[in-house]
Amino acid sequence: PQRPSAAPTPAAARRAASPTPRQPRGPSAAMDVDQAGDAMEVDQEEVSKAFDALLEKAKDLETTAPDKAPQAYKDIIFNKADLDDPNAKGREQAIFALGEFYVKRQSPADISALTKELRPMLADLPKAKTAKIVKTLIDLLAKTTESTHLQIGMCTDTIEWCKAEKRTFLRQRVETRLANLYLQDAKYAQAIELLDKLLVEVKKLDDKLLLVEIHMIECRTHFAVKNLPKSKAALTAAKTNANAVHCPPLLQADIDLWSGIIAAREKDYRTSFSYFYEAFEAFNAGENNSKAKTAMKYMLLSKIMQTRHQETNAIISSKSGLKYASTEIDAMAAIAKALEDRALKKFEEVRGQYKKQIDEDPIIAFHLDDLNETLVEQNILRILEPFSRVEIAHVAELIELPLQRTQAKLSEMILDQKLNGTLDQGIGVLIVFETEQVRSTYDNALKTIKNTSEVLDTLYGMAKSTA
Repeated sequence: PQRPSAAPTPAAARRAASPTPRQPRGPSAAMDVDQAGDAMEVDQEEVSKAFDALLEKAKDLETTAPDKAPQAYKDIIFNKADLDDPNAKGREQAIFALGEFYVKRQSPADISALTKELRPMLADLPKAKTAKIVKTLIDLLAKTTESTHLQIGMCTDTIEWCKAEKRTFLRQRVETRLANLYLQDAKYAQAIELLDKLLVEVKKLDDKLLLVEIHMIECRTHFAVKNLPKSKAALTAAKTNANAVHCPPLLQADIDLWSGIIAAREKDYRTSFSYFYEAFEAFNAGENNSKAKTAMKYMLLSKIMQTRHQETNAIISSKSGLKYASTEIDAMAAIAKALEDRALKKFEEVRGQYKKQIDEDPIIAFHLDDLNETLVEQNILRILEPFSRVEIAHVAELIELPLQRTQAKLSEMILDQKLNGTLDQGIGVLIVFETEQVRSTYDNALKTIKNTSEVLDTLYGMAKSTA
């Protein structure tokens, strides 16, 4: 019988299991790798050139045959030429170019339809690139006129798609955009409801920058529904989160702008001017002309409300101010001139002349309405100083306002106790009462009696404790 083979020793087992040692690569192997890398780079360059050539042809069609251009772009996007594009860089450029083409043609419905067509392709792309493409398409749709409802529909559909694909990062940003659109469309209840849900979710992730954006939309929404305390609280939360991270300059400028608006609503116009100035400088440096013009308007408003009308000319004629010369700035300058002349009638004429520019901005309209009422009251009190009994028609004639408005204003001032008098509407006369001169003796006597009472109570307590 054969002898059984001995079991292998542990060392032999290790040697058998260990792989054959790799031989060091020589110069020829290194050259092969370099050549392969160079070949890949050459291939990528060729693919990039091929995409660029197709894009140029599609762009040429925009002028020569505009109806064929969308299909040419779609052929590139869906890679009908079957080119190797692993990073989707060429297709991404084609998507953006097609979106820009639709913006030029003012075709918001086509941009919305394009988003739905792209979804099968987007599912295969990296999440970061997908988010960039979707956000860019929403931005392009916003550039078209009267597309708010389409934007809301597009955001709603995209949110549902994100939920199905479990793309939380993109969904949260699209929901933030949707809340902003609800605010623009004056759907305040829906905006607040969406923001409340979004805040709970984003606070758990501790995404500071997104929290700043959400709190700013919340601030504007509460301000729109005239809930100033909640608006101020949201602004404070936005500032707290902005201080914890590096905040982009334009977002910080937006925070400064709204800080100024809320300070102005609280009648702290000196503080509001400093906030508006900071916002204006940042928007001007960032070349955001529309917001820079808005900040400049609010700077002028702050000076007007501080009754420092003469300083508005320096702001308008400054080097940075001349860039934003427009009818809105002219309206503010005309109002400042009317107030400088102390002409109430001229003030109201300017408001009528620039009604569109003033009334389209609710913040400026609110403060100018307040200023107008203050001016009317001051003029009425100045006119009534020499009278104890005067016809309402005569007051209306002196103040150069309609009789009905003058009568309503007099009634309001009497009820608010700003005017001590009464209206005899039967004969159309205002009776002004003399202001009673209350001597200080009465107040002093009452204070003496009160102090004496406190002394007696103290003495009584001390006597009771010693008894």
